[in-house]
Amino acid sequence: MTRTITPRLRTLVLLILAVTGALLAGAAPASAHAALTGSDPAQGVVVKQAPTQVSLTFSEKVAMNDDSLRVLDPRGKPVQTGKPANVSGTTYAVQLNSGLGKGTYTVTYQVVSADSHPVSGAYTFSVGAPSQTVVSGTGPTAGGGVVGLLYEAGRYVSYAGFIVLAGGAAFVLACWRRGAGVRALQRLVVGGWLALTAATLWLLLLRGSYTTSGKFADVFDLALLGQVLQTKTGAALVSRLLLLAAAALFIAVLFGAYNRREEGEEKRDLSFGLAVGGVVVAAGLAASWAMAEHASVGLQPEIAMPVDVVHLLAVAVWLGGLAALLVALYRAPAETPVEVTAVRRFSQLAFGAVLALVATGVYQSWRQLGSWSAFTDTRYGQLLLVKIGLVAVMVGIASVSRRWTGRLADPAASGGAEAPRKVPASKAAARDTATGDSERAAQLARQRAAMDAARQKRLRDADAGRFGLRRSVLAEAGVAVVLLAVTTALTQTEPGRTELEAKAATSATGSATAPSNGALTLDMPFDTGGAHGKGVVSIDLDPARVGTNEMHVFVQGPDGKAVDIPEVKVDLTLQAKKIGPLAVTPEHVTTGHWSANAVQIPMAGDWKIAVTVRTSDIDQVTVSKNAQIG
Repeated sequence: MTRTITPRLRTLVLLILAVTGALLAGAAPASAHAALTGSDPAQGVVVKQAPTQVSLTFSEKVAMNDDSLRVLDPRGKPVQTGKPANVSGTTYAVQLNSGLGKGTYTVTYQVVSADSHPVSGAYTFSVGAPSQTVVSGTGPTAGGGVVGLLYEAGRYVSYAGFIVLAGGAAFVLACWRRGAGVRALQRLVVGGWLALTAATLWLLLLRGSYTTSGKFADVFDLALLGQVLQTKTGAALVSRLLLLAAAALFIAVLFGAYNRREEGEEKRDLSFGLAVGGVVVAAGLAASWAMAEHASVGLQPEIAMPVDVVHLLAVAVWLGGLAALLVALYRAPAETPVEVTAVRRFSQLAFGAVLALVATGVYQSWRQLGSWSAFTDTRYGQLLLVKIGLVAVMVGIASVSRRWTGRLADPAASGGAEAPRKVPASKAAARDTATGDSERAAQLARQRAAMDAARQKRLRDADAGRFGLRRSVLAEAGVAVVLLAVTTALTQTEPGRTELEAKAATSATGSATAPSNGALTLDMPFDTGGAHGKGVVSIDLDPARVGTNEMHVFVQGPDGKAVDIPEVKVDLTLQAKKIGPLAVTPEHVTTGHWSANAVQIPMAGDWKIAVTVRTSDIDQVTVSKNAQIG
């Protein structure tokens, strides 16, 4: 391709792919938070008899402690007994005291989802009839308050530190090796290491309070810190600290022995060793996020985790390299300005990083959004639209930078001017020493050196291409700072797929009340664990009395639309009388609808209705609820 076509073509491809990737991709790295998708008893229901337990179903597995699930009577007294237990899949239950009186009970929960984020909330149900309650009903607040803000700030600083550390080192090794001796670039990379190290320690201290009480006084609680170290997130943070020790050694060699080594085969061998070691350490640091957060749960974690590692590395190369280029353009000494070839190398490297971002982003979008409607119907999607706008602006500025790069000239050739001849300081000093004034000679030598540096700087800045590039890169970096803030917010926001599933389940649960004609409706969220394995199955039993009943089964996807699945089976069990299970095999009627006539209920009581849902040849799950029939 010719020189005049290639930059324009690459800019066009970069713009299309980057905006497409941002449109389809979520934040780096994000996937799914746990959301409450079902409960028994359900929100707001009035049951005739006091339940023996309360169960909650989440969209993914969660971590609980002894106080994660509490049930409070109208006076605010806990009525649960024992510890919460995982009864099946993503359903957790706690037993209740016997002989509970009538009134309104409040269920509060505070758990940590498998992707490391705290989730909390509360709801009420009533026995016999609703009553006044002294409980506020808001439940505990996890991940909020001052501790929550400090934790979010720590996450932002940790991402920024990693990007500057990895991207700055990549810029030096891949684009501008002479930059290893530039003090400003050294400070940038070391600053990234210090920021990531400090933020990691800060997150480790805050983690216990962040996921439990939310009180700042608990930040330095050693008992909480010990509990954090036993969790997946704690192990990831400790692993990150160990890798940062290796990163410190890498930085010492890069700016020490490598910088002092003369050009030649020995330095090329050292460059190769640093490149391999740097990639290994950077990938390990990126994996400390992937192994503990979103990519480690949900669909295909064995694929999602390496994809997230590549995604983070690509972000670091692009944005971190941009920061290094900005520093090189503004703060590099006049005697060692950044070369045109270094700028063009970075342009090519950034283009490759964007391609990697697009490839990984497309996959992430499939895991996190689930549908185009999630862009407008969820907070995650709305934040993502903001991110899309920022990426479009950033890519537009990058295209301007590429044009300035094409006009860039070497300092010695800018305008054809010849740099003023620099008088060697040694000769000047010797000449003035001959006059007997050695102190004045040294002062004059410093003045001449400063004047020569100023002349070289003016000569370098006279290049219109370099001046324009500095301004466009500064603007691009400013947008990148805001983009990183939005990305950090996205990692803390419930993804669109999970939010829509929770809304569908909540809507279905809210309709699970018995009409006055005696019919019974039960709604049960399910998750078979496979592709397209989530949804809500609804059971309608009419008239829900002893004798002959008519049963209808409805299956909906996470978006609330009717879907067909290979098989649905229902079993009825009256455990108190040891009756059942009575098998019911409904017949398919239409999309998402099955029915069965002449379903016999032999005796009144608290019946367990279990529904087995099969979504593929190997993926199935059984969900159940109890209902008073008769």
